[in-house]
Amino acid sequence: MATRGAVKVTSVREMTVGVLGGTGAQGRGLAIRWAKAGLKVVIGSRNAERAQQAADEIKEIAGGDVTGADNAGCASASDLVLAALPWEGHAETLKSLQAELAGKIVIDCVNPLGFDKKGPYALPVDEGSAAQQAEQILPDSRVTAAFHHVSAVTLADLTVGHVDLDVLVLGDDREATDVVRELADVIPGVRGIYGGRLRNAHQVEAFTANLIAINRRYKAHAGLRITDV
Repeated sequence: MATRGAVKVTSVREMTVGVLGGTGAQGRGLAIRWAKAGLKVVIGSRNAERAQQAADEIKEIAGGDVTGADNAGCASASDLVLAALPWEGHAETLKSLQAELAGKIVIDCVNPLGFDKKGPYALPVDEGSAAQQAEQILPDSRVTAAFHHVSAVTLADLTVGHVDLDVLVLGDDREATDVVRELADVIPGVRGIYGGRLRNAHQVEAFTANLIAINRRYKAHAGLRITDV
């Protein structure tokens, strides 16, 4: 076990996982799978009552130890925090949580996308990517990027026992990316695969637009698999 900042890094199964944006489809789907795997999960929302309602619903579906809190309470109570936030509120929410997230592993899974009559497309981000924006806003946190290409529908459906998916994990902190890969691995069928430095997050976020287009065309819930690994 290693220590860096305020957080002791050990097995992810001994950690409390916070989900900022846990009332949305992506955060909710991942929370369901992590709760089902036996992890302790805290759902975060701007509204504590809404977060607790979502936590109660997830617990009814998946069992386990799931609670709800406002975003600050979620960040404070967790060792490892997933930011599954709407892009338009990404920067503002993270800025408000700088103190609560200091020293902690933060996983940014936000995809800055726009939609028009031609379909989805990647939005430009001044910092390069949502993950790099998070890194600049949270200089005292251990920022990684992962879980961009998961199907919320598949995750929420526990009749799907084996999720056919690889999760690309990016970051400059090797220890942190290893923990996030382990977090991916607790979902049956999913593998966490190291995908490079955080500066490479833009193309991973942007590729979500391609996946949405694929899924719309083929009426599927497609993800990614990395071959020969």
